[in-house]
Amino acid sequence: IGGEIARALGFRVPEIVFLNLDEAFGRTEADEEIQDLLQWSRGLNMGLHFLSGSLTFDPIVHQVDGKTASQVVWLDALLTNVDRTIKNTNMLIWHKELWLIDHGASLYFHHSWTNWQKQALVPFVQIKDHVLLPFADRLEEVDIEFRQILTSDKIREIVNAIPDDWLNWTEGTETPQDLRDIYIRFLEERMKHSETFVNEAQNARKALI
Repeated sequence: IGGEIARALGFRVPEIVFLNLDEAFGRTEADEEIQDLLQWSRGLNMGLHFLSGSLTFDPIVHQVDGKTASQVVWLDALLTNVDRTIKNTNMLIWHKELWLIDHGASLYFHHSWTNWQKQALVPFVQIKDHVLLPFADRLEEVDIEFRQILTSDKIREIVNAIPDDWLNWTEGTETPQDLRDIYIRFLEERMKHSETFVNEAQNARKALI
């Protein structure tokens, strides 16, 4: 979800593909730990294009303009992504261009899956640790632009692409489509109240600079 939302907003994100791993895949792997991982990965998986020769983004070495920084901060505040920090930027430089990777720490509300309505309205205080926050001086401008791009239809299109096989993990009565609908409604609520996380990011930035 995070990667495709980023792509829809114009960020460079490695190509995402679906691939099926057969039961026989990795059967001859000598390392038992790796073999266990491969066995648990049987069936439908998600793969990313490997950016060969890319460099880990370093804010000291690589310069990012205020507009780009604001765009990345806005994206991560929307997604409640806690993992774009100075210790782990989850950004790459490839052919002198900025690429975003690994949005696996986003949408953390789904780890408890309760009170999602309340979670949708959180200001996301963790944005204070964002690696690009000091440079994000155009958040209000980006908020206006991104709200026009990321429509409810676009959110629904992205979330509805999640395969059923990946949505059979609750012990309740929710169907895969029920879970998709919660993701959609969560994101729609965050978009509707984007000023909440924009204000939080602006206040956190003021405290830094």
